[in-house]
Amino acid sequence: MSDRLDRVLNWLVPSGSVLQRAVKSGMWVGITRVAMRSSQLIMLVVLARLLSPTQFGLMGISLLLLSGTRKFSRFGLDAALIQKKEKNVDSYLNTTWCLEIGRGLLLFGVLYAIAPFAATQFGEPNAEPLIRTLGLVPLLHGLRNPAVVYFEKDLAFHKSFIYQASGGLAQLIVGIGYALYSPTVWALVAASLAKPTVRTTVSYLLDDFRPWPRPDLGAAKELIEFGKWMTGGSILGFLSSEGDDAFVGWFLSATALGFYQYAYRMADLPATQMSGVLSQVTFPAYSELQRDLGEVRSAVLQTTRLTAFFAFPMAFGIALVAPSFVPVVLGEQWTPMVVSMQILAFYGLFHAITRNFGELWKSQGRPDIQVKLGLVRIACLAVTIWPAASLWGIEGVAVAVTGVYLFPMVPLDVYITAKMLETTSMQIYREFVYPFVAGVTMFGSLWYVQTMTEWSSLVELVVLIPAGAAIYAATAFLLESQFEWGIKQLFGMVVQGIR
Repeated sequence: MSDRLDRVLNWLVPSGSVLQRAVKSGMWVGITRVAMRSSQLIMLVVLARLLSPTQFGLMGISLLLLSGTRKFSRFGLDAALIQKKEKNVDSYLNTTWCLEIGRGLLLFGVLYAIAPFAATQFGEPNAEPLIRTLGLVPLLHGLRNPAVVYFEKDLAFHKSFIYQASGGLAQLIVGIGYALYSPTVWALVAASLAKPTVRTTVSYLLDDFRPWPRPDLGAAKELIEFGKWMTGGSILGFLSSEGDDAFVGWFLSATALGFYQYAYRMADLPATQMSGVLSQVTFPAYSELQRDLGEVRSAVLQTTRLTAFFAFPMAFGIALVAPSFVPVVLGEQWTPMVVSMQILAFYGLFHAITRNFGELWKSQGRPDIQVKLGLVRIACLAVTIWPAASLWGIEGVAVAVTGVYLFPMVPLDVYITAKMLETTSMQIYREFVYPFVAGVTMFGSLWYVQTMTEWSSLVELVVLIPAGAAIYAATAFLLESQFEWGIKQLFGMVVQGIR
């Protein structure tokens, strides 16, 4: 099966220089992301019409427990193997497989045991069976073929597309199919189980390597030694990125959590997809270039420029269309999330334009930086989130989360990255100026049109999106022609890389 797939996809396999392979791989990652997020968005929109915010809140509580246990036990094994200079890491794969299965069994046991206590703490006893059932997810994931690490290590993202998309398609079909038959929260649970089940099956079809339970203690120690900072970063990442969800579910209610999580997903999803594509490609690319600081510096600045070009209009656009998008697409029952969605759109922006920096730090052997900055962010959130939630509810939580990212996190991220690249912070901030001007021009123009018209939400939504794209493109063209932005040259490099 693997040989047949290779022959079919051979003409699209990334090849050539690091830039060419990164660009071609980026196309595959982009296709993968679009397919995955499109299927996820379709499922969320359909299920928003079939299920209530409270049901999503119950699932949100259960997923928080699942995500927390997974991130508190993350070994960072894939990153450790990708970062290795040697191309062939087969000698580590049996050990990786055993570690992942052991972790899956441990997490299943932990979630089964803590489910009653966790459900009580959140004041939602109906969450107990959901938490226990979702404990199967890490176990199913741990059984996958460990050779999937080669998809990223070798920039073979054509295989990653099949692996990722198969799970996303299964999640979509099972989630919607179950909800149409029985519109309960168990539709979300069934969708969550379908994804790792199908991915694990497909992983063995895409690579001929067959793992065997022969762990090597020396290899395990070596992998975990690298991964300890990844584990710390994962824990702090959970606390900083999902701690707000846990707080909303505990301090407010499951219904409030349903609104907040949906606002977060819709606001953060588009702006961070481009950065997600680039970060998945740039880590192995930076790792390959790690000894040439000049090449790395150029690659980071170009990646930041490209990310900002897409992230700024997406964030401003979400803030603009949210009042029309929510009632038209999700339904009137979701309108309490509109303001939170508008605020969190800018969290998505800040998240997107700095996400690439973390891949640089890892590629340069400094994953500890993410841990240390995570501590700073958690401390700032701990001080601000409670009073903000007490005053303004989920909107206050959104303000706290977005405000902390704006300051001090963005300045710290930029400063550390500039120092590592032996350049100035202003060189990085310069990459944000032109897309910011174009984004503000787009937002201001269309906001003025909104105030002067009385369109229905549907008409407004249909008009604003293409109009916004046109205004942003025209402004960007004008800035490129008048100043040395460099975006035209960058797109030319991308096209050349494809060829």
